[in-house]
Amino acid sequence: MARFTSFDGTELAYREAGDGAALVVLAGGPGRASEYLGTLGGLDAARRLVVLDNRGTGGSGVPADPFTYRRDMLVRDVEMLRRHLGLERVDVLGHSAGAGIAMGYAADFPGRVGKLVLLTPALRSVGLSPEQSDWDTFLASRAGEPWFADAVAALERNAAGDDSVENRVAASPLLYGRWDDRAREHAAAELRQWSYEVALGYNAEGAFVPGVLRRALTDFDHPVLVYACGVDPISPVRRCRELAALFPDAALHVHEGVGHYPWVEEPERVSGAIAEFLDAGAVG
Repeated sequence: MARFTSFDGTELAYREAGDGAALVVLAGGPGRASEYLGTLGGLDAARRLVVLDNRGTGGSGVPADPFTYRRDMLVRDVEMLRRHLGLERVDVLGHSAGAGIAMGYAADFPGRVGKLVLLTPALRSVGLSPEQSDWDTFLASRAGEPWFADAVAALERNAAGDDSVENRVAASPLLYGRWDDRAREHAAAELRQWSYEVALGYNAEGAFVPGVLRRALTDFDHPVLVYACGVDPISPVRRCRELAALFPDAALHVHEGVGHYPWVEEPERVSGAIAEFLDAGAVG
């Protein structure tokens, strides 16, 4: 992995795959090492992926001040990476909580972003988190699955305060459209990829000011792709539609039948749709 020094002296790591124009890829979790993203279903065949390990995860260093784990602070690491790469502008993709970082970057550094991809985005940063009715509808749709009772029990333990990675993984069948061997392997990898401290810092007090971010995004007039999946409780399609409506130039792509990690289930469809969006005027 390559390294660079960020704004506070923390050494951060990133990996590159593929050739062509750069696409900066931001991992979610929050607090999960970027390894779980792989190549996003083979997107490296169309782009040079620059995949950042957020501070405190994967190959990146632990900062002296845990305050810098906060979502809005992680935006600064993206800008330092862009400078390190020596690029005037970059296309940016954020998955899940990484989309919160990506939107913050688009708001704070709009002139440095070419195209923006929000892949099954976490929505708290813009005040569009799923409501209880969304969860009720989703859970009812999965109630016949053999793993359902155990996964819901894990959700209940989480609500009662169990923030362990083991409990996260126990609930993870809910995040895949098909709970097959590939999904199980992908989910189990989180046991060695996730950091509680980083996740806690990402969500720290002051990290989310939805009204401010929403107003800033209404001025972001570069092309945006909001990629929603039909079996995803984190990023319900109806809420992703509201997210897309915030931007002057956004397209909503709905991928039915898959969950929060669609490239695990249908890799070619995911990489193909994202590449098609990026190819219409690549940056780099």
